[in-house]
Amino acid sequence: MTYPPPSGGWNDPAWSGQQSSPPADPARPVSGNPVPTQPTGSDPYAADPYAGGDPYAGMMHASGQPGPAAYPPAYPNYGYAPAMRTNGLAIAALVLALVGIGSCVTAPIGAILGHVAQKQIRETGEGGEGMAKAGIIVGWIVTGLYLLVVLFYVAIIVFAISQADTSSTGY
Repeated sequence: MTYPPPSGGWNDPAWSGQQSSPPADPARPVSGNPVPTQPTGSDPYAADPYAGGDPYAGMMHASGQPGPAAYPPAYPNYGYAPAMRTNGLAIAALVLALVGIGSCVTAPIGAILGHVAQKQIRETGEGGEGMAKAGIIVGWIVTGLYLLVVLFYVAIIVFAISQADTSSTGY
């Protein structure tokens, strides 16, 4: 089986055919244009830096203040992103879910508020998505644990009542 000859100036030693052109010299420019020379003109370093006078005379900021034009005016919160508003329902969802650890009523309310907060965050683009998600997770876990505890107590009470009925009748 034969393959076509390599292209692009690569010389394959296993190929027995003759190369169509010599390999490209990496030091030469790709096109026929000559290598550009250094710019000519006046020497920017010819001025005497110790001659005296104000080197920034006549320069103005964009704000209209005198001084070097190379420095931009100072802005409040320069370099920082503006603060994003946090959804209030997301905060309430997390707080109620955590309070639900001590009171069984507020955990499911926190989970439901977390779902509502997530919908609002998707619509408005506010912050607090993590708090809403944490409120949902903590709220439903605490609600599930409380339901298991209630079912366990109901099972113990039913078992105790059934044992008390059989032992008191004497059968």
